[in-house]
Amino acid sequence: MSSPDREVRAARNGSARDSTALPGRRPVVAVTGAASGVGALLTQRLAASKEIKQVVAIDERRGDVTEAQWHVLDVRDPAIAEKLRGADVVVHLALDLDLETDPAARTAYNVRGTQTVLTAAAAAGVHRVVLCTSAMVYGARPDNAVPLAEDAELRATAEATGVGDLLEIERLAKRAPRAHPGLNVTVLRPAVLVGGTDTALTRYFESPRLLVVAGSRPTWQFCHVEDLVSALEFAALEKAEGDLAVGCDGWLEQEEVEELTGIRRMELPSAVALGAASRLHRLGLTPSPAGDLEYTMHPWVVSGSRLHDAGWRPRWTNEEVLAELLEEVAGRHTVAGRRLGRKDATTLGAAGATVALVGTAALVRRARKARRRL
Repeated sequence: MSSPDREVRAARNGSARDSTALPGRRPVVAVTGAASGVGALLTQRLAASKEIKQVVAIDERRGDVTEAQWHVLDVRDPAIAEKLRGADVVVHLALDLDLETDPAARTAYNVRGTQTVLTAAAAAGVHRVVLCTSAMVYGARPDNAVPLAEDAELRATAEATGVGDLLEIERLAKRAPRAHPGLNVTVLRPAVLVGGTDTALTRYFESPRLLVVAGSRPTWQFCHVEDLVSALEFAALEKAEGDLAVGCDGWLEQEEVEELTGIRRMELPSAVALGAASRLHRLGLTPSPAGDLEYTMHPWVVSGSRLHDAGWRPRWTNEEVLAELLEEVAGRHTVAGRRLGRKDATTLGAAGATVALVGTAALVRRARKARRRL
């Protein structure tokens, strides 16, 4: 999307925000993970809102929003309780879902951080905590309804990147009001997030061919970070509560995705695709476990009806977000979730996905040679 288009969209978002101001006391909102990513965008948006009295920004480094009151500390530090005193709402966005992070370290940070924030918020007298997980917690299943309602059963397993952490965060969210009477918890679950993000699902579109597992039924629904930020603001202002799914209206079938992207498919039997993906990950050649592939096979589209009923609407369509994603990944080369350098991409060429998933031995031999040189 061009710069003028972004400016028009930003102006449109801003006018919508100003027109929905609620009467009464303006809340003090604390944001964790406020120095980067979605947290930085939300902090900036809240600081500019006439509906917010004060933004308290918490991160391990100071961010760029000078209007916010900054506290530099790790969210796992119990001292965070003192920093939250006076806040009405906490939006907890200090999560690590990086594909390259050690899984044990990632879980320790995500789960312990969420536990600490929920306990600290209750101790500080905060009455609402807003958490953000992912629509992936519903699981990608062949028998999923299309779309899924917010109250659908969470049927995901811990076999995809970071999903085990997100499921534990969901469990913490359910237990918190019972453990801390008076504390309300709102959970947002975005669809495939796009806009400065790097996930196994965005890397799917960096491949020379779109892998399709034979007999599967892929459906694609996206969520632009701008829409997630506006939904988080909606929740922080308590215009919607409970479990909230966030995404573009509707979805795209695999055939539509292929037509829009101009990327042809490569179809493989399920046993071959899943077996090779599992082997590549076990050998340490790709960051994505085989469980990530399930989300490109089966539907996990969400309705977003609760936010819609409360008056929120996405500004982006699936087609627009997909176009934005293609701009972001242009020039990147990924095979089976493994991002390749220019030399690797040239060597593997357009048949790279086939080499990685069917001819796994080529990558295995390369890794063994590299080890012998050490």
